Amino acid sequence: MRLAQDVRPITYLKSKTAELVRDLTERGGSVVITQNGRAKVVVMDVQTYDRWRRALALLRIVAHSEADIEAGRTVSHREAMSRARRAIRRAGGSE
Repeated sequence: MRLAQDVRPITYLKSKTAELVRDLTERGGSVVITQNGRAKVVVMDVQTYDRWRRALALLRIVAHSEADIEAGRTVSHREAMSRARRAIRRAGGSE
């Protein structure tokens, strides 16, 4: 984030919304909007938002996996593959 460019007051958002949308659509990224000198919201283009959502989903998976490991909810690779093969056979697929 380029803080000098990417932090704008709410008055900028009010007066130059179309320009801000066009700029974010072209370059991507996000802009922090301030009100009374304090950061209040972040505006970003849809592609950046989608990337953030995918990254967050991946981080959640990692966190759940770490919790499973700590709780001892694991199986060996051999057992996981055996379960997968059985599930494929039950579903009528081939290995």
